[in-house]
Amino acid sequence: MPPADSLDLFPESDRASFDPSAPLADRMRPRSLDELVGQDALVGPSGPLRGLAAAGELPSLILWGPPGCGKTTLARLLARAAELQLEALSAVMAGVKEIRAAVERARRGRGAGRRTALFLDELHRLNRAQQDALLPHVESGTVTLIGATTENPSFEVIAPLLSRCRVYTLGRLPERALAELVQLAARDNERGLGGLALGEQTAAAIAHAADGDARRALSLLEAAAALHRSGPDSASPLPVAALQAAAGSRLLVHDRDREEHYNVASAFIKSLRASDPDAALYWAARMLEAGDDPLFLCRRMLIFASEDVGNADPHALGLAISTWHAVERIGLPEGRIPIAQAVTYLACAPKSNAAYRAGDRAREAVRDSGSLPVPHHLRNAPTALMQGLGYGQGYEYPHDAPEQFVAAPNLPDALKERVFYEPKDTGAESEIAERLAKWRRRRDAES
Repeated sequence: MPPADSLDLFPESDRASFDPSAPLADRMRPRSLDELVGQDALVGPSGPLRGLAAAGELPSLILWGPPGCGKTTLARLLARAAELQLEALSAVMAGVKEIRAAVERARRGRGAGRRTALFLDELHRLNRAQQDALLPHVESGTVTLIGATTENPSFEVIAPLLSRCRVYTLGRLPERALAELVQLAARDNERGLGGLALGEQTAAAIAHAADGDARRALSLLEAAAALHRSGPDSASPLPVAALQAAAGSRLLVHDRDREEHYNVASAFIKSLRASDPDAALYWAARMLEAGDDPLFLCRRMLIFASEDVGNADPHALGLAISTWHAVERIGLPEGRIPIAQAVTYLACAPKSNAAYRAGDRAREAVRDSGSLPVPHHLRNAPTALMQGLGYGQGYEYPHDAPEQFVAAPNLPDALKERVFYEPKDTGAESEIAERLAKWRRRRDAES
């Protein structure tokens, strides 16, 4: 067994970076933390992960970030920097059996004085039983877990395992960093494209089309270069047209039922609430372009029309319902038209959550006070017995009263001083506020 300092910390499957026939994205994998781009906050000169790895004190950790931001590469570089033997598994393929086998190898290595990092890609794909099987080995220090996930660990990792790991968030790679990466790959004679001429405009276009994903950026560069070199102007710099031909349609980072879906939906609602139609239109377009269900958008607007616009503009609810019916009937792409109309109307409408909050206050009063008796004058009296008990006694029919108003209280005695609805002085609700204030003054005066 070779000494620890001579161990090859990359298994055979990781040697694609030295294989000239491998895809460019694999060949250009960073060989050290210094070559990793776009994650300076974590692995820059003062980054916490660089310091921990250099000190050989790498804890169990979870790397959380979008596709192509460097999670897998960073995990392998951290293991190398901390001089840990690497056991790499994909949670898509591995089960309890594979995890136990990796842990057993780590246990034997520990007996020989070697420490092991167990890298689990797509950590969120492990079910609860698989995560439970891993937990005691992380807790005992048999392995240092490095998990990589595109999903929020708060939702996808069991609490006992999460509590034993530090979570580090990797961001989408900025376009500047991606442009530098593709320029490097174009120039590199050993692992890259051997001196391909690449102008700043084309590099910037690749970085923009990659949408924060280094793997996608390098794949686009490789495909565009192959198209260009097969053409009559192969000696000229790579044109933007070659990139456009290679890129096809741009895929957005989104999902229909996980965190990114709810992040974008949250941005949409908060933009409506902030009366920003431009931002609301953008987030709505993001969801539709990414393939979200248009009826989900309609449902959110229907809720918003009552929750956030309310009686400040009572027409908003009707428009939201009409939009739902319209989109349900005509579908996409034409459904984008009524959606855009509803988005702009709701964003620009006066806002009031007074009715929504009034409903919450009334519900809290019911929960706090229980089943209070109905005042006698409000009770139904269909039989002589009920009438004899005073049911309905003293009830005045408002339509027979002046201005269709009766000042008699209608809440149970225990709640007669409570106020639930407090209309705001905005839009149509200002008129409601004025009428209600007059009625309340009359009730107070006659009580």
